[in-house]
Amino acid sequence: MEYRKLGNSELELSAITFGAFAIGGWLWGGTKHAESIDAIHAAYDSGITSFDTAPVYGQGTSEKLIGEAIKGIPRDKIQILTKYGLRWDTNEGKFYTHSVTNEGKKIDLHFFAGKEGVITECENSLRRLGTDYIDLYQIHWPDTSTPIEETMEAIQQLIKEGKIRYAGVCNFPVKLMEEASSCFPLVSDQVPYSMVARDIEKDLVPYMIKENKSVIAYSPMQRGLLTGKIKPDHKFGEGDQRSSMPFYTKENIKRTNEFLEKIKPLAEKKNATLGQLVLRWTIEQPSITIALAGARNKEQAIQNSKATDFKLSKEELSFINKELNKLKLEL
Repeated sequence: MEYRKLGNSELELSAITFGAFAIGGWLWGGTKHAESIDAIHAAYDSGITSFDTAPVYGQGTSEKLIGEAIKGIPRDKIQILTKYGLRWDTNEGKFYTHSVTNEGKKIDLHFFAGKEGVITECENSLRRLGTDYIDLYQIHWPDTSTPIEETMEAIQQLIKEGKIRYAGVCNFPVKLMEEASSCFPLVSDQVPYSMVARDIEKDLVPYMIKENKSVIAYSPMQRGLLTGKIKPDHKFGEGDQRSSMPFYTKENIKRTNEFLEKIKPLAEKKNATLGQLVLRWTIEQPSITIALAGARNKEQAIQNSKATDFKLSKEELSFINKELNKLKLEL
């Protein structure tokens, strides 16, 4: 496993970090407790030391699973990344959307990052995670109902109290990154990025390089699409949000799989799976310090960890990019 520092901080994470959205079950068709715990343990045993979660992932379920799984592991051997600002337990802030819990209970989600709300969320996360500090605390989405200065006041207080080490954001465009960074020295921006979703290369990546900040890429395998395991006739389970996303139409799955077939010989040459090749390519891109990879069982966790077991030459990266530029999806 490779380990990399975020921006100019002293926080070092595993280049492949465990993304804990799926094990929360919410929007993923439910969760299996024992398999999730096994996945976390397998990830750690394979060299993955960093775990990214959020309160809203299963409305506390994901954080609780992480907390249970890491009991007995020396706290300084792992890094916990979690979030705040996407609430299901308050009507404050800006309404986001309606949803349902794993149990089918209807909930309303709100963007809310008011100072007292952030402090309360942090205390709740610490309790669920079973720890006394969070390594990287990230606002989940921009909250236009709260001045960013107020949100950063909460972050300053939490750092002063030793409850968080560093602060980052998620889903922030350049303009908001500049505004937030003027209030507090942020180290990272967690955003969606994959071979088929590269919009951030236009402006966010140049900004992050210039400011010596890190991009944490989520959905680098486009939620399974880039593994080659999803076929055009795939049937998603009930509650699986991918069924309504444009990436997963029959035609887009077909085109993506045709691209993957072209790069498959390179994966075989590296004794790697397509998923591992995709993850390796991701962390080779400018400013992409960390790639999040979800796992719902120990086999997936082990496979993800092996993405750093090989290198890609400039020529091999060029070959992948050449084939990738031919891929045109209907989005």
